Amino acid sequence: MSSNSTMSGARALLEMLRGYEVRHVFGLPGETTLELYMEWHNYPEIKHIMARDERNACYMADAYARASYKPGICESPSPGAAHIVPAVVEAYRSSVPMIAITTDVPLHLERRNMLTSYDQSSIFRAITKETITITRASEIPHIVRRAFRIATTGKPGPVHLRIPMDVLEEETVFSDIYAQKEFSRYPGHRFAASTDSIKKALDLILSSENPLIVCGQGALYSQAWDEVRELAELLGIPVATTTMGKGCFPEDHPLSIGVIGARGGTSFSNKILSESDLVFYIGADLDSIATNTWSLPKPLEGRKIIHLDISEANVSNNYPEALSLIGDAKATLRVMIDMLGRRIVRDYEESPRIRDLIARRRKYEESLKKYMDYGELVNPLRLVKELERKIPGDHLIVADPGVGAIYMLAFYKVKKAGRSIITNYSIGSLGYAIPASVGAYFARPDSYIVVLTGDGSFGLNTGELETIARVRGNIKIFLFNNNSYGWIRAEIFYKHGAGFFATDFKPVDYVKIAEGFGIEAMRVESNNEIERTLDRVFRNRDPVLVEVLVEPQDKLCPPVPAWVRRAEELGVKYIY
Repeated sequence: MSSNSTMSGARALLEMLRGYEVRHVFGLPGETTLELYMEWHNYPEIKHIMARDERNACYMADAYARASYKPGICESPSPGAAHIVPAVVEAYRSSVPMIAITTDVPLHLERRNMLTSYDQSSIFRAITKETITITRASEIPHIVRRAFRIATTGKPGPVHLRIPMDVLEEETVFSDIYAQKEFSRYPGHRFAASTDSIKKALDLILSSENPLIVCGQGALYSQAWDEVRELAELLGIPVATTTMGKGCFPEDHPLSIGVIGARGGTSFSNKILSESDLVFYIGADLDSIATNTWSLPKPLEGRKIIHLDISEANVSNNYPEALSLIGDAKATLRVMIDMLGRRIVRDYEESPRIRDLIARRRKYEESLKKYMDYGELVNPLRLVKELERKIPGDHLIVADPGVGAIYMLAFYKVKKAGRSIITNYSIGSLGYAIPASVGAYFARPDSYIVVLTGDGSFGLNTGELETIARVRGNIKIFLFNNNSYGWIRAEIFYKHGAGFFATDFKPVDYVKIAEGFGIEAMRVESNNEIERTLDRVFRNRDPVLVEVLVEPQDKLCPPVPAWVRRAEELGVKYIY
């Protein structure tokens, strides 16, 4: 690109995206975006993936960012800008680096009631790291650089760019079409916590008898899994993860205890957490799920807590007594490990505590066998364990809140550290996994993308089956069907009894729906069909939908601690 080039705002935007090595953008057409689309013909290296709904395009960008370690890019026309709000909220609360581009009518016509005009910026101000309205084409390079810096640095998150259609059309001379390449991936820059704080943390860890490491999603964003493992093995410390952090430590490792907390925690893992005298949280925001509504552990109960997080707002927020380490997880743990090179470390293989931990875990896993035949339909525990055994090595699981996610989080063992699990439990709204699987597929085209979703979620995103069929994604959808909003049905049941309200659906044939979109589909109604169905699903790389008939959660209680206590009282079968 010459130092002084005349071009339209639309072309300048695409030049900037190309400079940041953007290869995929998720969106759908609209009148305010046509100038950009016409220019896009000249940029085939930036693939546009058309979605069927703006919210779903944003979910695609969300999962793409988590799986690729590059900012996810989505775009929508003016009438659809408000449609992406639920997905941007999820990205904001999940700290997903994303750039959400919305086009608009000319701003000087906003007060003249032009069709599709409204104040987009006010909507996005509370749910992004920054919302920026571009008023002149010449601003585009500067603003795009700013957006990538903000999205990828510090606590990552979404940035909203509002670009009126007349700005896209405007021709001007540009002399600053260049990218700051270090912000084309995340973390854009790393910084470690202070040396004094790290020394204090090590002193606390080395003086404790039963320490535990708990990794949240921040450890995944930081790609700190090698450092977590090295530190854990040096000191002989067991490792757990939060719901959102699952995957950053191999769960077949002797030091692993699996997921803790209210969504995916088990009687085994939560017990180990309760026995620990020191908990070292890495990249976890210590929300209600990770802590079982701040009861595991309780704040100010005398337990030693260390909290390492990139966010000054989150660190020690819910546990004010914690020793705060503010910094990037990978960078800070590397400093910690280097310091330990000059100190006595523990041989975990000879530790009585770790030998006892391994024995307790083996006993717990053996006890799960008695639950395998619970229920009159497909047993979710049994399906998840068969999935663990049959799934190809290179895979990525994307799960909606509900039956599939809760059993997967608790009982599916991640064998290799890294991003192999994506869930949206920061907000936990339905309808995430199917569109997210499209973004995951384009981020990891050589992987098997496995979706765990439910009939409640399916009603929100059915149209994206056409997208999956069109792009021929290697996406395998397991749709758990209990003919209800099962999670809400269970919340009502375990709190108030069987006075269900607005929870149940009429029967739907999901196999026929999938086949109507041109996707191979099948149904599993009993446990003895699971193994051969999985063999059939993974025999090729074409999209497949499997309808899995399961009982609602009020008839077979999943591993949710608050429900399990009530299920015991009511005589309902539970798995925990």
